[in-house]
Amino acid sequence: MIDVENLTKSFDGNLVLDRLCLHVPEGQTLVVIGRSGCGKSVLLKHIVGLLKPDSGRVMVKGQDVTRLNEKHLNQVRKLFGVVFQGSALFDSLTVAENVAFGLLEHTRMSRREIETKVARCLEVVGMEGVENKMPSELSGGMKKRVALARAVVFDPAIILYDEPTTGLDPIMADAINELIVSLARKLSVTSIAVTHDINSAYKIADRIAMLHAGKIVEEGTPEQIRNCPNPIVQQFIQGKAEGPITRTSQSAAWRE
Repeated sequence: MIDVENLTKSFDGNLVLDRLCLHVPEGQTLVVIGRSGCGKSVLLKHIVGLLKPDSGRVMVKGQDVTRLNEKHLNQVRKLFGVVFQGSALFDSLTVAENVAFGLLEHTRMSRREIETKVARCLEVVGMEGVENKMPSELSGGMKKRVALARAVVFDPAIILYDEPTTGLDPIMADAINELIVSLARKLSVTSIAVTHDINSAYKIADRIAMLHAGKIVEEGTPEQIRNCPNPIVQQFIQGKAEGPITRTSQSAAWRE
């Protein structure tokens, strides 16, 4: 489904991705773990074609997104649903308008068809009956669910999750993890999540990949990663500091 081959990217002379390689089979959920600022979100942006690499390529269903023109890239992007770290809802729009936004912009569906589709997507994420609420009336977990509904409204083949449990309390984070697992099963989608929440990774992943110093240093099932002897992996799992973030790495971190 997705193959990342020797992907390399630098910002301001700082190497963020260093000949990174990754394979995501169709129907699986891959979680990329790593400390903040290590390039996880930069990787996602390359996969969806928002960034161009210095070298290497990203193959999505046999197409190299790094070489497509804007017209063909937009066609490939229709395969994706994206859940952003802060949910990224439009504050001035209702829940229904947020979920429907892409349908209104990019389809010729009637208003009734759109209303039906929005209601169905909200029901899938357990948010039925909130169509007329504003984002300011929602809790963090509710906003995340609405963001999930918006991500699946185009029936994507691939869902990308950027730090899906950031800012949530443990109970709500676990509920979102359960929802991600449920969506993967119900919709038969391929999923990639990036996170520094190892408990979330264990919960939702079929496979986990550890990103460190621009490369995937270990990959395996949750159980394999839990028991991995690599000190870099164990340091991350145990929550030990890896040293201060330098000025150089801070300049890259905001791009994550």
